[in-house]
Amino acid sequence: MKTVTILDIKIGDNTPLAFLAGPCVIESRDHTLRMAEAIRKLAEDTGAPIVFKTSYDKANRSSIESFRGPGVEDGVEILREVKEQFGLPVLTDVHEPWHVEILTEIVDVMQVPAFLCRQTDLVVEIAESGCVVNVKKGQFLAPWDIEQVINKITSTGNEQILLTERGASFGYNNLVSDMRAIPIMKGYGYPVVFDATHSAQLPGGLGDATGGVREFIAPVARAAVAAGANAVFMEVHDDVDNAKSDAATQWPLQKARDLIQQLQDVYEVTRNMEDL
Repeated sequence: MKTVTILDIKIGDNTPLAFLAGPCVIESRDHTLRMAEAIRKLAEDTGAPIVFKTSYDKANRSSIESFRGPGVEDGVEILREVKEQFGLPVLTDVHEPWHVEILTEIVDVMQVPAFLCRQTDLVVEIAESGCVVNVKKGQFLAPWDIEQVINKITSTGNEQILLTERGASFGYNNLVSDMRAIPIMKGYGYPVVFDATHSAQLPGGLGDATGGVREFIAPVARAAVAAGANAVFMEVHDDVDNAKSDAATQWPLQKARDLIQQLQDVYEVTRNMEDL
């Protein structure tokens, strides 16, 4: 398996369990910087390699009235401050090909949103930046369908790829995590990330917003790490009930250290187990 390098963080089969963690969306400059400081402290306290994640725009919200974020121009300046003040690698999702040029000098990981993972122009534009590419596997794709997305990225010469499993659509307003997806996707030779928080969503479950079942985040994350995930993606917020996006499935900051340590324990127990 290839090892992906994000500044001083390495993600692969022979590296520590990594985390992509932070609030769903940039709610304000002050909130983002406060969360970045908290995420850096989590990294220091647990020894976990953590990439700070947040979004400048949530372009796929359920309702036209939903909060989306500050947009790419203002958002990239806030991400710049995160890097300068806290030294954390930064990840954000990208919704438009023309955003890539704006983000290239600041962002360490560009994420292809699940709903857009088959949008060839977007995927290729992100890949051509030379940035690490994190592909969210669409909930409408089988695990083996990710191979075609990989081929689009590697056609540019970029092999710094992370593949993220975030559950599969199951009937209406429900997602189910199939743990077989993790070894299947790892079979393509790139590290696999498990999206612990989006996998607990109930898309459109509240009618004008996405619902979720936060109580399943921890057990499903533990199962994914045991199944071989190389990293865990988790949205973390200091006031989940009042979060402006995905309030039902962001993980409470005050519980983040305990969950990270649980997942590290599972990883250490299972990482060297041989397939039978």
